[in-house]
Amino acid sequence: MSDVPHRLPAISFEFFPPKTDEMERSLWESISRLAPLAPNFVSVTYGAGGSTRERTHSTIVRLLKETDLTPAAHLTCVGASRGEVDDVVAHYHEAGVRHIVALRGDPATGIGTAYVPHPDGYKTSAELVASIKKRFPDIDVTVSAYPEKHPESASFDVDLDALQAKIDAGATRAITQVFFDNDLYFRYLDRVRARGIAIPILPGIMPMHNFKQARAFVTRAGTTVPDWLAEKFEGLDDDAETRKLVAAAVAAGQVQNLAKHGVDTFHFYTMNRADLVFAICHLLGLRPNGARKAA
Repeated sequence: MSDVPHRLPAISFEFFPPKTDEMERSLWESISRLAPLAPNFVSVTYGAGGSTRERTHSTIVRLLKETDLTPAAHLTCVGASRGEVDDVVAHYHEAGVRHIVALRGDPATGIGTAYVPHPDGYKTSAELVASIKKRFPDIDVTVSAYPEKHPESASFDVDLDALQAKIDAGATRAITQVFFDNDLYFRYLDRVRARGIAIPILPGIMPMHNFKQARAFVTRAGTTVPDWLAEKFEGLDDDAETRKLVAAAVAAGQVQNLAKHGVDTFHFYTMNRADLVFAICHLLGLRPNGARKAA
């Protein structure tokens, strides 16, 4: 008997804007591979201080022009005045974008350093959300959530206050930071619901294509990497093929366990690679071009 419920899950994917022609080709190959799975939306990230602003915008515009996908543009408060950020939102709206992932963003000086708002900028993501919704009520706004709380939050209560402020400002869903222990997600969801917060909290799932590199990245952002997970990748630093198989098995197991416990929406951090994410979606019963099959 399958662990996956008969109601097949909804999915979304995150990509990042390419820096080179080769990365551009890889990105669009991944998009072409994953698009037939009919995601609810696909998001495109935005570098620190808006460092990828133009590449993010061009990727979003191409998604609108060349695909049937619904793009969600990431936007942060870092390193820009309110006017500059407002202009970016206006350009997105003019291009046809109706979904923004609104984030405060990491400090321009790096994760772990103190966040210093731009003198004329938005200080928090809640302020950014409020501005977007005031000027463009037809834009759907997604925000972030932290199963292990934001590294800068003094407590879970403070962290949930921040989430509530974003919802009060007009956010309609949240995507979690990466996590690898599903109990962290379920405990967080219990806390969120106990506060009366009812919006969808999409679990953020990241297959570990390169474990060593991914661990360094996610731990800087406050994600715990369990010992049992590290052990699964021991001795595989120079064995990319086996790493890929292990990564697929781990992520598929995590997602299927979440689905078994009633989670029916997933957000995948693709790292611009389609192979593992496509395989995991297949195991969940999703098939290309709407031919969905219960697993």
